[in-house]
Amino acid sequence: MTLAIIAQATAAAVDSLSKAKISQNSTRFNEIDPWGVGMTFIGMAVVFLSLILLYLLFMNISRIIVKQSAKTAEEKTHHVEVKKKITSIKEDEVYAAIALALHLYQSDLHDHENAILTINRVARTYSPWSSKIYGIRQFPR
Repeated sequence: MTLAIIAQATAAAVDSLSKAKISQNSTRFNEIDPWGVGMTFIGMAVVFLSLILLYLLFMNISRIIVKQSAKTAEEKTHHVEVKKKITSIKEDEVYAAIALALHLYQSDLHDHENAILTINRVARTYSPWSSKIYGIRQFPR
């Protein structure tokens, strides 16, 4: 019980001291900069500096990504050159494989489906989609 009372008293004292400190600082700031011009420039400087830092960060990240992709592309071309040295495939076989792959791809693009459509007339003609009571603009009279 006494700890709760001490905690409340401490909180009240800290609260009153912080409010007094805020009041002192605000009157002092009002004396230094009565029109708020300095605060405006400080705020604008903070915003523009943060934008510049973000710009530099994004530019450097993009450069790092480009360098990494160039490095991986170089490694891939190195592996292709090694494979070319190991295996010797005739050009005619490569052309035949490409032609076969293109033919299979083109034949799989279009599915052969039955084009049978069935239209049933519904006995109920009312539909809430065409009802005027659900209109967007309802003006009260």
